[in-house]
Amino acid sequence: MRFKKVPKSDLDYVEIYAKKLRENPKFFKQQKELIESQLLSSLNLTKKRFSKENFKTLARAHLKEIGVFS
Repeated sequence: MRFKKVPKSDLDYVEIYAKKLRENPKFFKQQKELIESQLLSSLNLTKKRFSKENFKTLARAHLKEIGVFS
């Protein structure tokens, strides 16, 4: 892949990626499948880690433990 200008910021890379997605629908489909797979994996992991009865309490305690919430 050749660039007309050298990407200098994150936004430059986002613009290039968006253009490539528009040009080739296969990239969009592939990205969508990747995101859906990650969501499903996260959901399954979360369900296994925390019980249904105390899900909110256990999830909040875990998020506080890892520093997401104070």
